[in-house]
Amino acid sequence: MTAPTRPVHLAQLNVARLRHPLDDPRVAPFVEALDPVNAAADGAPGFVWRLVEDGGADATGLRPLGDDVIVNLSVWETQEALWDFAYRSGHLEVMRQRRDWFHRHVEAHLVLWWVPAGHVPTVAEAVERLEDLRAHGPSPRAFTFASSYTAAEAAEHAPDGDSATV
Repeated sequence: MTAPTRPVHLAQLNVARLRHPLDDPRVAPFVEALDPVNAAADGAPGFVWRLVEDGGADATGLRPLGDDVIVNLSVWETQEALWDFAYRSGHLEVMRQRRDWFHRHVEAHLVLWWVPAGHVPTVAEAVERLEDLRAHGPSPRAFTFASSYTAAEAAEHAPDGDSATV
């Protein structure tokens, strides 16, 4: 397999269905952790970009999948950098409490895909990747940590003219 001819980054979307509205006291510990966790992500090795609302520090007000579903969309230099932040930082300690704030997942809630360096994925693009993963399972265009594909494999399977795919 040949490597992609241009630099690539890893995009990720994860979603969570809230048990209670964000202003409910039962969700306060999650809300209080948002700024510190986002600041840690912003400073993490390999971090490139994350979705924020206009004038906001996070994207919790964006609800493309329903009023009770929050989204997190970000771009990382490598899969390893994202893994290290997600599972080897303070982020993991916060997420160990996720059952207090979010419903258990009944379908895929995380999707990864390769993008050309400099490409900023849209929410619509990210949701489409998640829907692809849910409908067809992991593939070079929409995968998970457990069923990942390399950037070269994604490039090999990218449709011509798809600027959002390597």
